[in-house]
Amino acid sequence: MEVKDRILEKATDLFMRYGIRSITMDEIAAQLAISKKTIYQFFTDKDEIVEAVVNQEIHKNEEECERFRLNAENALHEVFLAVGEMEEMLKSMNPLIMYDLEKHHPKSYKKFKNHKYQYMYAMVKDNLERGMREEIYRSELNVDMVSRHRIESAFMSFNQDVFPHNRYKISEICYELAMLFLHSITTPKGKKLIDKYLTERKKQLSHEQKV
Repeated sequence: MEVKDRILEKATDLFMRYGIRSITMDEIAAQLAISKKTIYQFFTDKDEIVEAVVNQEIHKNEEECERFRLNAENALHEVFLAVGEMEEMLKSMNPLIMYDLEKHHPKSYKKFKNHKYQYMYAMVKDNLERGMREEIYRSELNVDMVSRHRIESAFMSFNQDVFPHNRYKISEICYELAMLFLHSITTPKGKKLIDKYLTERKKQLSHEQKV
C-alpha cells in the first residue's frame, strides 16, 4: 500500500473511532510509526486530510447505494440493505464526528452537506418512486416532502439534544428511525414485506450471535 493511502486509511480509522478534533497530525504519525514530516509530503495540513477522508467516504457511499439499488428485490429490500450496512458502520463510529466536521472543518462539511442534499436526496426520491410503482409504498405520498423528511430524520441520530449519546446507541437509533419511517409509508403489501425482512434479519442476527 502506498504511503499516502496508509495515511488516509489510518486517519479515517482514528477519526471514526475518536472523532476528528481529538486526533492530531502527531497522533496519526505515531500510529503509523512515521514522521510528521512524511505526512506533510502528501497533505498540507489536517484540513486536507479531513477533506480527503470525506471525499473517500462520499465515493464509498455512492458505490454502496448503487449496489443496494441494483441488488435489491424491491424498494423495501433496498432500504433494509442500506440500513444493515449503516448499522454496522455506526457501531464503530464516534457520534461526535458530525459535530466536529461542522464546527472545525467547514469546507469539508459543506461538501458533505451537498452530498446529503443532492445525491442522497436523489437516491431516497428514486427509492420512493420505485416503491410506489411496486405498490408497496402508498401512492399518495408527496415524494419531495417525504424525501426531505427521511434525510433529516436519518441524521437526527447524531443530535445529542434529542438523543444523548450516553443513553442511546447511534446504530440502534438509526434502525428504529428507519423502521418508523417504513411503517409510515408502506401499503398492506409493503407491511407484509417488512415482516418478511424483519424475520430474515432476526434469523441472521441469531446465527451471528451463535457463531
